[in-house]
Amino acid sequence: MSHGIQSITKLLVANRGEIACRIFKTAKRLGLRTVAIYSEPDQRALHVASADEGYCVGPAPATDSYLNIPAILAAAEKSGADAIHPGYGFLSENAGFAQAVIDAGLKWVGPPPSAIDAMGSKSEAKRLMETAGVPLLPGFHGHDQQDDKLLDAARAIGFPVMLKASAGGGGKGMRVVEQEGAFAEALTGARREALKSFADDTLLLEKYLPSPRHVEVQIFFDNAGSGIYLADRDCSVQRRHQKVVEEAPAPGLTDNVRIAMGTAAVAAGQAIGYTGAGTVEFLLDSDGQFYFMEMNTRLQVEHPVTEMITGQDLVKWQLRVADGQTLPLSQNQVSVNGHAVETRLYAEQVAQDFMPAAGDIAYLSFPAESDQLRVETGIRTGDQVSPYYDPMLAKLVVWGESRDQAIAGMCAALQDTRIAGISTNRDFLIRVLDNPQFCSVNFSTGLIEQNKASLISEPQDQRLLSLAVAALWRLHQTTQQQTINPWLAGQGWRMNLPAISQFRFACNSEMVDVDVTPKGHHHHCQINGEAIDVDGLSYTNDSVMLTGNRHGLFSMVQHSDMLTVVSDSLTLNLSMPDYDVLEEAGSGFNAPMNGTIVSVQVKPGDQVLADAPLLVMEAMKMEHTIRAPRAGEIADVFYNHGDLVEEGVPLLAMTEEPAS
Repeated sequence: MSHGIQSITKLLVANRGEIACRIFKTAKRLGLRTVAIYSEPDQRALHVASADEGYCVGPAPATDSYLNIPAILAAAEKSGADAIHPGYGFLSENAGFAQAVIDAGLKWVGPPPSAIDAMGSKSEAKRLMETAGVPLLPGFHGHDQQDDKLLDAARAIGFPVMLKASAGGGGKGMRVVEQEGAFAEALTGARREALKSFADDTLLLEKYLPSPRHVEVQIFFDNAGSGIYLADRDCSVQRRHQKVVEEAPAPGLTDNVRIAMGTAAVAAGQAIGYTGAGTVEFLLDSDGQFYFMEMNTRLQVEHPVTEMITGQDLVKWQLRVADGQTLPLSQNQVSVNGHAVETRLYAEQVAQDFMPAAGDIAYLSFPAESDQLRVETGIRTGDQVSPYYDPMLAKLVVWGESRDQAIAGMCAALQDTRIAGISTNRDFLIRVLDNPQFCSVNFSTGLIEQNKASLISEPQDQRLLSLAVAALWRLHQTTQQQTINPWLAGQGWRMNLPAISQFRFACNSEMVDVDVTPKGHHHHCQINGEAIDVDGLSYTNDSVMLTGNRHGLFSMVQHSDMLTVVSDSLTLNLSMPDYDVLEEAGSGFNAPMNGTIVSVQVKPGDQVLADAPLLVMEAMKMEHTIRAPRAGEIADVFYNHGDLVEEGVPLLAMTEEPAS
């Protein structure tokens, strides 16, 4: 049964991961057959298992698979699909793909190619909005892309300025330039990243506002020209210019600003003959003035918060519009109920400037879904996070009657989320939600940068407790197995003295020694000289419960030579080496992740200053510059442009700074 969708019977989703799974859910509720596409390493991925059929479209690199238009259209023809939904990312804002779908006689679940073209170039979009009278930031969005022309424009705007890829989004090809001396390096990096991500290195410039909020409006149009907006969202909490926490409605807006922003967003859609779902993004200054930033001609990652407060299924709306139907609601029928918060769970190394992480997921557990909680993911225990794609693992979405209730519910949901085998930003998100500025709506897009030290640092008391629990769990396991070797296990019987069990872990490249001494019903632990007492322990094969002087549930996941300890607020990844000291890195610089060398800027014999760029790696669609930690001489460079490298391998060697 089609539930009202007449001209679509089988839907192909030209995407992967959580967004493909999310679209399939709605499509199946509407009685549609579903088709997945996948790259070779994604053959057993959750989004493939969630569809009725799946077709391989190429090898791992996205350019050969998820961006391979002929292969995707061939999969549609072979499967008999009569419609294609692009999701977001990949080809979702590619007008050529949209036109190719239409030319193939298929339904395109998205806006017309002309609208994508109009908004696909941020420069052209700003020119259109300027003509329509929408407020714009001072900037440059001209065709002349010569270095000296862009530098002159930056001087005229006044530093700091923002460099942005005209053809893209998601923080890719984006650089904040604080002063003129840093402009050339930022320009080169932004162009290179824009070309790799969007096959277009055209850039625009705009005045950088140091403390704005990022507020966006969800719009929807049908083919009859009717358009409405479905409330607004705040997406100010960002790292690397990418959103990590979103909420709806945007808190702290006056009714006048909210209505003016929504009206302007609908006018933007009308100006380009828009149909379907779109998002108009604004920067909101502290004085309540808003400025057009860009328009995304697709469904947004954060669309679920709008669904939670309006009670509407936006994917269903998209399919209705693609089916030729009118919007199900008029503007005065749109109602907002309560508040919703979304957090994006990424595989990343937070303490290393949020570098993407790749590897195997040894264990994964999410809280149970309900009317107040949605978990949108495309991964399962045992899956591998690939360096080829975006590192987002899941989205958690929580609804509450008030903002405070929604935030509290999100904290609880994150605490109930347990992941092992790969580094994530789970603990970081919990600290963000607990930040006083965030809770009091006294924040801007600079929230994370302004509070970086406190948001990144692990709570020392929880870290000590987790290390103690790790040692006690290992002691319990070896005792249960009755295979204790007094030399290897560190079991320390001594005449007339209490027995001491000794354990050694490697934690964040630091050796940690834990000595455990039983004292009656509790244990005394010395952790690198710091003392902590623990009692009231109960064990299972995969958890430790504390009910004595300290409380908490600790999930214990052993995988290979690693032990992951997950508590309510901290995830600790420990290796259990069978050697005495960590291998010293010496003068080498190790790759922080799997990736590709895209630029080598030094050669053996070069003298460099501290913080000088040495080489640039690309992984998971983002560039990462390796910089010199000190002044010195380059002794050797082990890789060249285009080389693939694995996490941890030495990239180059550097001697100490020569004596003057």
